Amino acid sequence: MQYNYIAIEGCIGAGKTSLSERLASDFNAELILERFADNPFLAKFYKDPTHYAFPLEMTFLTDRYQQLKNLLSKRDLFTDLVVADYFIDKCAIFSKNNLQQDEYNLFLRVYEIISDFLPKPDILVYLYNTPENLLKNIVKRGRDYEQNIQAEYLLSIQENYLTFFKQRAQFPILIVESHTLDFVQQQNDYEKIKELFQNHYETGVHRIIL
Repeated sequence: MQYNYIAIEGCIGAGKTSLSERLASDFNAELILERFADNPFLAKFYKDPTHYAFPLEMTFLTDRYQQLKNLLSKRDLFTDLVVADYFIDKCAIFSKNNLQQDEYNLFLRVYEIISDFLPKPDILVYLYNTPENLLKNIVKRGRDYEQNIQAEYLLSIQENYLTFFKQRAQFPILIVESHTLDFVQQQNDYEKIKELFQNHYETGVHRIIL
């Protein structure tokens, strides 16, 4: 394995956690999972986005930073393998979509200060899927506060991810077309994704069709 810090990303309902858990188990890696359920503003945000967007994003930013700082500082990223189901830059991606411009400008100043203190992944896999499939996955996992999410919102988030990657790629980013894959139930599909980590990629965005 030539990568020591792997990040799995994707829109809401893309299967980031499921894939991260399988990879961490197979690679005998430290697993870092986002603590989204601990955010007291998440359910409130889906009911009243305008009022709760800023405290939601600030809480996510500080919690993600603290979690990554505590866990990654204890590891030797040159020898130990870490798999995470998010990376800190998702704070900038979601906040751009959720915040008003003046709020976003303030948020970005704080984000840029603290994100510089965290190591970047060696490689990131982004699970690109259709809004229709994402909505099906959201319904299937049954979190009450997510059930009113609209396809337009998911599409906007996904577009923000792709724009961010193109503008600020600092490591290899693999955009994996996952709408035809079932890496949870189909072992062959999972193995296709797992095999990606055996290859070397230049810094930048790479679109992958398996």
